[in-house]
Amino acid sequence: MNVTLRSETATPSAVGQDHAYLAGFGNQFETEALPGALPVGRNSPQRCAYGLYAEQLSGSPFTAPRARNGRSWLYRIRPTLAHWGRFVRGDARLWRTAPCQDGDLAIDPLRWDPIAVPDEPLSLIEGMRTITACGDAAAQSGMAAHVYVATRAMQDEYFWNADAEMLFVPQLGRLRLVTEFGVIDAAPGEIAVIPRGVKLRAELPGGPARGYVCENYGGSFTLPERGPIGANCLANPRDFLTPVAAYEDRDAPSQLAVKWGGVLWRAEIDHSPLDVVAWHGNYAPYKYDLRRFSPVGPVLFDHADPSIFTTLTAPSETPGTANVDFVIFPERWMVAENTFRPPWYHMNIMSEFMGLIEGQYDAKPQGFVPGGFSLHNCMLPHGPDAEAFERASSAALAPVKLSETLAFMFETRLAQHVTAYAAGAAERQRDYGEYGRRLVRHFDPARR
Repeated sequence: MNVTLRSETATPSAVGQDHAYLAGFGNQFETEALPGALPVGRNSPQRCAYGLYAEQLSGSPFTAPRARNGRSWLYRIRPTLAHWGRFVRGDARLWRTAPCQDGDLAIDPLRWDPIAVPDEPLSLIEGMRTITACGDAAAQSGMAAHVYVATRAMQDEYFWNADAEMLFVPQLGRLRLVTEFGVIDAAPGEIAVIPRGVKLRAELPGGPARGYVCENYGGSFTLPERGPIGANCLANPRDFLTPVAAYEDRDAPSQLAVKWGGVLWRAEIDHSPLDVVAWHGNYAPYKYDLRRFSPVGPVLFDHADPSIFTTLTAPSETPGTANVDFVIFPERWMVAENTFRPPWYHMNIMSEFMGLIEGQYDAKPQGFVPGGFSLHNCMLPHGPDAEAFERASSAALAPVKLSETLAFMFETRLAQHVTAYAAGAAERQRDYGEYGRRLVRHFDPARR
């Protein structure tokens, strides 16, 4: 029997598309799909209601400070130990894990056209293509940037990633992530974050889908500190949505894939592992609508640092230095006077993987299209192309709204290695590294 139920006793705070959600970032949530499934006043009673098992999922060390201690208690039909089989190495196809054995460092700026969605049937896992990777997943440091192209739903197939937290950025088509915590729908313009160790099945409600994934090997994403900005704007905690409890009670031949140690392990099991009837805690998947990001910026002259566009950050052991930052460039007004308004020319200690979800990016009006992506590595120069420079240098500086645009960056402290697949892809723009040479000399010592 296949049963999926929503919470009956927890009133959801928000409804997104077809499913209900609880609002807030990092809250201590509680939700149950059957009344009384959550124990009261304790986590692990001698006997759980409905004959359920109690299981804790810990996303941080037990002794982590309270503010960074992530864990949830799950009340499920079978514990994860029973969702097990005889695992064998599976084919990871084009999915790679750092340290990436076939990758190389890239000194040139690189850019790619969108990867075409193929005709062949590919699940989300089968359609993962690694573009860059850095650090070491076993050392819980670094990240990988992927593009997914998916053409079929996962049928009787389940997955969890033991190596990393996964941030999904849909660009084409909707993604439905049916997780053990509940159901998340994410469309282009939204993101979904699946913590390390959370089981899921991916469906495609609108047909084939394409998007980006940041596989974060380090500490979990959190909201950045706002500093002088204060309490408001940027990404507000109330706009993050976590699913209410839903479960599958289903006995049927199924496949389970676990990514652990850079290997995709596969096993046959005889039931669905998405069997959590109730849960409480603060370690859970969530989604966020990027259109709710409230940007701030200079209102008289000059630029603010691009850190004002940081939506989520994954800290490293060095204070003030992120393992990964997720940065977006949304619709916004440009009003600065006597200012070159596009991003300035710069060299950066951080490495930048950029993607375009919709519209046009103001620093690269030509050749960078939705679904495309680029890489500018640590301490290598980059900035606006010649067209953007000439246009911005002579434009009348009236207030201008950048509309119908949404770009993002996965920014990391580590140099990103390009995979052999990405380096050899037909979509790679072989002449992109030449764009800086098209910037012409304007210097005239007789003219100020």
